Amino acid sequence: MNIKIIALGKIKEKFLKDGIEEFLKRLTPYASVEVLELPAIEIKDENLTSKILDQEAEKILSHIKPQAYVITLEINGKMFSSEEFAKKISELTNDGVSEIIFVIGSSCGISPLVSNRANLKMSMSKMTFLHQFARLILVEQIYRAFKIIKGETYHK
Repeated sequence: MNIKIIALGKIKEKFLKDGIEEFLKRLTPYASVEVLELPAIEIKDENLTSKILDQEAEKILSHIKPQAYVITLEINGKMFSSEEFAKKISELTNDGVSEIIFVIGSSCGISPLVSNRANLKMSMSKMTFLHQFARLILVEQIYRAFKIIKGETYHK
């Protein structure tokens, strides 16, 4: 399984970088995971938010192959328990999906252009997180999903 995480914006905090790197390292026996960090466009005028999100969408969509299964992280997306998320990854694998792409937007969200491309819109929680935290939580949950799928003990 190939997994790509497309995320807007740089992670500056060392503790977040370290946590992400740790889970990416732990994932190597289970899947090939790549994080593609794209620069977010600074929004200086709130009236331009939609236009800037569409510009970011062009960058994001240029990195998505037509056959990829795309999961966007969105506030109003479907929520999963860790077990349900593992089941979804397992189903995609069994259905012959070879690449899953997760998209984490900027602090202003993602463009409808990207949302419309999604095969699945997923929400991590009813709570609001910094989008930088979303990357760490996502890689940990992907790792947890593979441990659940393999029947290993980490997830309890």
